[in-house]
Amino acid sequence: MNTPVTIAGHVASFDASGQLLPWTSWAAALDREMNFYQQCPIDRGYPRFACETFLDAAWTPSTERTDIIPATQNGMGILSYLKFYGMHGEQQPATLATARLMGDYLVKEALTPDAGKYPAFTRSTGKRGHFPQPADCGSQSDHPYEIQPDKGGIAGHALALLFEATGDSKYLMQALHNARVLAANQQAGDAVHSPWPFRADYRSGEGRGPVSGNMTYVLRLFDLLTEHGYPEFSEARQSLWRWIKDYQVPSAAAGGSLFAQFFEDHDTPTNRTAWAPLNLARYLLEKKDSVDPDWLADCGSLMHFVRANFTHREFGVNVCHEQDEDKQAWGGVNSTYGAVLAMYAKAARSPVLASEARQALNFTLYSIDEQGRPRDLSLSNQPGGWQEDAHTDVIHNYVDALSVFPHWGDPEAATRDFLSSGEIF
Repeated sequence: MNTPVTIAGHVASFDASGQLLPWTSWAAALDREMNFYQQCPIDRGYPRFACETFLDAAWTPSTERTDIIPATQNGMGILSYLKFYGMHGEQQPATLATARLMGDYLVKEALTPDAGKYPAFTRSTGKRGHFPQPADCGSQSDHPYEIQPDKGGIAGHALALLFEATGDSKYLMQALHNARVLAANQQAGDAVHSPWPFRADYRSGEGRGPVSGNMTYVLRLFDLLTEHGYPEFSEARQSLWRWIKDYQVPSAAAGGSLFAQFFEDHDTPTNRTAWAPLNLARYLLEKKDSVDPDWLADCGSLMHFVRANFTHREFGVNVCHEQDEDKQAWGGVNSTYGAVLAMYAKAARSPVLASEARQALNFTLYSIDEQGRPRDLSLSNQPGGWQEDAHTDVIHNYVDALSVFPHWGDPEAATRDFLSSGEIF
């Protein structure tokens, strides 16, 4: 008798062809997780997961980690909550209210001082227990006075979307400010430099790390503000897009050096990541011909780069790891991979890639337990951990996958052989 395979505390289920099935329906698991997060304690007016990065399943902060990642954690969290809110017909006011609290934290507590080259700019890292963050709060691999320009793009884009959802101008004002600071510090970029360095001292603007692989959310921010009637960003947007199209996308077929550096806790200048090319591919799959006549071919190049360099097999499933320096399938990046691969599979009309995407997402779904408590990594011993990888950079990926394959969320599909059921193209 074969020993049952266990993934994150659940006995794994496979169909007749050996493909991983979800342990429960996507709809049930995601609802459980979102309901669990509505129980999060409030600290200083914010849900604890907005101002703490390392929490266990009882909402207790780690005694070993005092560092936090405000921009990515809350920026992607706002995107997750807004997409989940939209998927449910904007009928869950508590979901929107939580998105607002994450936005409030970014606007009120996580900014640099109002001086220097990056004044009042969203912090990439910080220290737990400070409201607001002190001037020298840089942590993880940031120096005390450093910020990461691309993280201001993530936060700004999320806040602009939050303004659209709520009409509250404070979110738009911070998004505009981040964009203006970014435009003021933008360079043309070339074959070895992105338009912003990966890190910068917010006082002097001195950069550290010539390449910042995640330029997509700055581009999204410029796009969105231009659409809202701020033509001042048109030139900055065009310059950034030219660099992405002429230098960054081609680098995917030549080693991917321009996709180096995204994660806050790493500072090796050549450390390539999967997160950045995946999020660029997502942007192109959403925008298509409106921004890039070669969008499908460019997405194919980006996806080939990720699959060739950042995937491995666990329990017979192709899963995605974060970066050259971390080969574990954390929840954020693996769910990103599954979502973007699903979108690409739909565009390329590939049932094989669609099945691979679905299995990758099923794999991360196993990290949600019966109470809705997620793990940051399926190999973690207990629920909890990095809140970005456990929750905030995960939920929106399932919503994106369901936008192209709605039947994947069908409770009756949870144990169905998904090759025999057929994919809809």
